[in-house]
Parts: sequence; C-alpha cells; structure tokens
Amino acid sequence: MVGVLTASERVQAAEQVTAELDSALRAVGVTLPSLCVDPVSAASTFMAPLVELGRCNVETARRLAEVLAEYAQGAAYGHDGHGPEGRQR
Repeated sequence: MVGVLTASERVQAAEQVTAELDSALRAVGVTLPSLCVDPVSAASTFMAPLVELGRCNVETARRLAEVLAEYAQGAAYGHDGHGPEGRQR
C-alpha cells in the first residue's frame, strides 16, 4: 500500500510533472511561458498542488491547438496508418 505523501513530496511531484509537461510541449514547438506549480495550492494541506498552465499569446495558443489536432488525427488512425475500420489514411 502506498502511504500518504507529505506536503513536500506533493510539491516535488507537482514540480516534476510540470517539468515533464514543459519538456513535452517544447519538443513539439510549444512554450507556455507561465507554466508553473500554483503556489497557493502548493501551500495547502487539504488539496494536491495544481499545475498552472498560465497565459500565452494567440500564436502560442494556435500552435498548441495545431499540435493537439495533429495528435488527435494520428490517434484516430493509430500508428500503423489505419483507422478503426481498417481504412488507410
């Protein structure tokens, strides 16, 4: 059984996932300049820390939407290029 995380461990986990998200986004050409762990939720003893995605300019939002749409289209067809009915792209 996994024990309850301490406040420090919860913040550390949130910082880790924030870094992973930042790295993954940068790998596809998206940088969220305000990406961080929300300091208010990180100080809470009652809730898990939240990851603040922050604000971004229109061009960054557009790039993020493009990357997600490309991923969704690829996920619908799978890695072999075939869709759910066996049709190829």
